[in-house]
Amino acid sequence: MIIVWLEEVGSKDIAVVGGKGASLGEMMKEELPVPGGFAVTAQAFRHFIDDTKIADKIFESLKVDVNNSEELKKAEKTAKNLIIETKMPQKIEKEILAAYDELCKREGGEVFAAVRSSATAEDLPDASFAGQQDSFLNVKGGEAIVNAVKRCWASLYGARAIFYRVKQGFKHEQVNISVIVQTMVDADRAGIMFTSHPMSGEPLTVIEANWGLGETVVAGSVSPDRYVVDRRTKRIVQHDIGSKEIMHIRDTKTGKTIKTQVPADMAGKAVLRDDEVMKLNELGELVETHYDYPQDVEWAIKDDKIYMLQSRPVTTIQKKEEEPEKVIEEVLLEGLGASPGIASGKVKVVMKLDELDKVNEGDILVTSMTTPDMVPAMERAAGIITDEGGLTCHAAIVSRELGTPAVVGTKESTNVLKDGMVITIDGDKGHVYEGRFDRTVQDEQAATTPMVTTKQVTVTEVKVNISISEAAQRASATGADGVGLLRIEHMILGLNKHPQLYIKEGKSEEYVAQLVKGIQTVADAFYPKPVWVRTLDAPTDEFRSMQGGEDEPKEHNPMLGWRGIRRDLGDVEHFKLELRTFRKLYELGYSNVGIMLPLVQHPMELRRAKEIMIEVGLNLDKIELGIMVETPASALIIDQFIEEGLDFVSFGTNDLTQYTLAVDRNNENVAYLYDEQHPAVLKLIEHVILECNRAGVKSSICGQAGSSPEMARKLVELGITSISANIDAVESVREMVARTEKRILLEAARKSL
Repeated sequence: MIIVWLEEVGSKDIAVVGGKGASLGEMMKEELPVPGGFAVTAQAFRHFIDDTKIADKIFESLKVDVNNSEELKKAEKTAKNLIIETKMPQKIEKEILAAYDELCKREGGEVFAAVRSSATAEDLPDASFAGQQDSFLNVKGGEAIVNAVKRCWASLYGARAIFYRVKQGFKHEQVNISVIVQTMVDADRAGIMFTSHPMSGEPLTVIEANWGLGETVVAGSVSPDRYVVDRRTKRIVQHDIGSKEIMHIRDTKTGKTIKTQVPADMAGKAVLRDDEVMKLNELGELVETHYDYPQDVEWAIKDDKIYMLQSRPVTTIQKKEEEPEKVIEEVLLEGLGASPGIASGKVKVVMKLDELDKVNEGDILVTSMTTPDMVPAMERAAGIITDEGGLTCHAAIVSRELGTPAVVGTKESTNVLKDGMVITIDGDKGHVYEGRFDRTVQDEQAATTPMVTTKQVTVTEVKVNISISEAAQRASATGADGVGLLRIEHMILGLNKHPQLYIKEGKSEEYVAQLVKGIQTVADAFYPKPVWVRTLDAPTDEFRSMQGGEDEPKEHNPMLGWRGIRRDLGDVEHFKLELRTFRKLYELGYSNVGIMLPLVQHPMELRRAKEIMIEVGLNLDKIELGIMVETPASALIIDQFIEEGLDFVSFGTNDLTQYTLAVDRNNENVAYLYDEQHPAVLKLIEHVILECNRAGVKSSICGQAGSSPEMARKLVELGITSISANIDAVESVREMVARTEKRILLEAARKSL
């Protein structure tokens, strides 16, 4: 499938048309004012790089140290050139040209188009780094459309995107890209809108606007007008006029997009009328209601008609913490608080890229506007300040992703601040102070005062996943209702000595003590909340590299091999050491620890595991015992597992999706087919939840899908007992759970009237 029309797609089609394409299709179904168009599918891109034999060359070129700016630039150039200089297969080109001709017919003549990238990984709700790929505006003519599509494909390997994927753990081979071709809105005015406050999540619509096309606002290259609407009172509570020095427009002679100065009589004039602000607010509420989650929307106005160009989830909402008192008074600069938090340090003004090396750990990076090349320096910085930009500029987005306080749009930071000055920035208020904030008293209080976390109370429990015991306190601070998955294999692999070597050396007690220590750290942090510990689930190839691992079997596909319950029951001697670990924890009083068996596919595996538990001295009547539902087999016959006797089940959606769809997500040839919300996967999940609810067995999810607010909404509707998310996703998942439960209650109340 090379081409699909936007009105034919929706949220289920992210793997085909990416986040932007799926979102546009959803908005069209709601009859929102969205320009028509089509998507060049992610499969088309995959066919392009595979059929032309450039895939291996691309991925090889990306094996660089992303913290090295020169290596990163070289990787970007090589990968992009491979795509740009390779001829597009005739079949793909022919279908793109035919679709553009059809779009022109629909619009009554040859159209200017907006050609936008739509990646299938970074645009997902749990990936908060938007705008990594390119967009091309005012593209006209079939040949120009084809070239723009290739350039969008090439932008998948921009320096910023490469850096982000490595840091976030994405594999380049797994990431695909779709390209959206839409009728271009030759906007008089345009910008972005957050349907709820992008940092606090309060019901405040935040709108940023500039003259001309919206690229200046989206890219953060201008200080825009800013309007804030209180959705509770339906009143405009803030109205700031930005400097708006430049704008992008379509050149009437060439048809190209050009950057020009905003006329003097327009620079100080409000871009939007009050009635337009309120109309945008109304449309924004419709979008948020549809998705049941705050949205980041791009909009445009042409001849007083409003168009919605794009919508994606807001992933930057953070829990508001009480602000500590400051011992500093003088405000040097004011701007927009773009990333929350307070940071102090020495100023390092960077005006050229060759000055980045002077930014050391703990410095405050000051620049006109950050660029992708500056990301390594931004990682070292304690805080970031820019002259230009709004809430969607590069500095704001990257800072929020890094968790670094930032103030943007100060207009004069590079003139006012000098190298070596000691300053403090407040990323909430947007203030820059002279002097260092003295944290001594505050830190002493924090060390002796228990952390108190407020949260929304939900019927569906929201738990957290933990891989290493060192993360226990940070995970506990989320206020999660417990741990839905504690991975024991990370503790074992961290010992760097194969379990069998401990046994051979007569050091089994030392091994058990290490496991007890690791689990105990987490159990302490959450007591008396439940902590479900998964028994060993590492594949053989990971054990082979350990000291003493030379006897590990060599398997063609370790993910389908000797792991999980299969290994436990095959290596009973080691399994008993795991169970002795649990017995010791119970003897120490950790009644909140539960045991979870991975990769089961037949009830006899559960039966045999329980027999060994009894042999070791575990009282099954006093512990919580559950299984991972990761195979279609365990899902389809879940009733037989329930009859065998268990307390809970937890979906491992990563494996369940792979095994259901016959897709190895680590195989670049088929990874684009991986979809945790595939109808077949959802049907298996629904079946298990219904059977568990009938039997009074708890159901949960601990796979990656559990960290997606959209997936959380569906699971709550199905009646799941709990959802376990990654540490940084607990807050957003909890909010979605609360919203969904409230909506379900309201719908039930309406039906009863």
